[in-house]
Amino acid sequence: MRRIMMLAVATLMGGALLAACSSGSSIGTAATSGPAPSGSGSAATPTEAPVSSESPVPVESNPPGDIPDNTVFVPYHSAKGGWTVTVPEGWSRTTTGTTVTFTDKLNTVQVDARPGTSVTLASAKKTDVPALARNSRAFKLTSVTEVTLPAGPAVLITYQANSDPNAVTGKQYRLDVLRYELFHAGTRTTLTLLSPVGADNVDPWRIVTQSLKTA
Repeated sequence: MRRIMMLAVATLMGGALLAACSSGSSIGTAATSGPAPSGSGSAATPTEAPVSSESPVPVESNPPGDIPDNTVFVPYHSAKGGWTVTVPEGWSRTTTGTTVTFTDKLNTVQVDARPGTSVTLASAKKTDVPALARNSRAFKLTSVTEVTLPAGPAVLITYQANSDPNAVTGKQYRLDVLRYELFHAGTRTTLTLLSPVGADNVDPWRIVTQSLKTA
């Protein structure tokens, strides 16, 4: 009887020891599979490359971005930003903070106005172009020039970038981007125009840029 009890105790002790070892192994695995330390630069999905590292997508042979010649343009005034611009009628409008965006299919007009410093060729090349390169998909600079709009002198940054992937199909388009930067009375206003590479939107974009009025 005593021998049977000793065997039972030994069996229970062995099981407890085995459970403890298994528990220690699980804890060790969990510790190594946790999130990356703060400041490591890891994204939410570690395998996802930054957008700036994308390759340019092929240019469409027949880009679907031409704005029709019979498009009606209507003025829009931002009470918050103090600016006015004429945009194609019927385009969807969204507002995020100080930025107002008008979109139709693959064409976009975006205006942002906020307190800032004066804009020069030097500041655009030193600060704005590198920032665009970091945050744009497959950024490729075309030119940085000084231009004059009815709203005043401006710096024009011309570049190409990939569009965001379509939420359903994942398809992307190569875009021409015109970014006008103006400064007046302590406010920096940025007008950005986007359309597929090859689209003939010279006249519509001229209407938009010539209509801009800043605070």
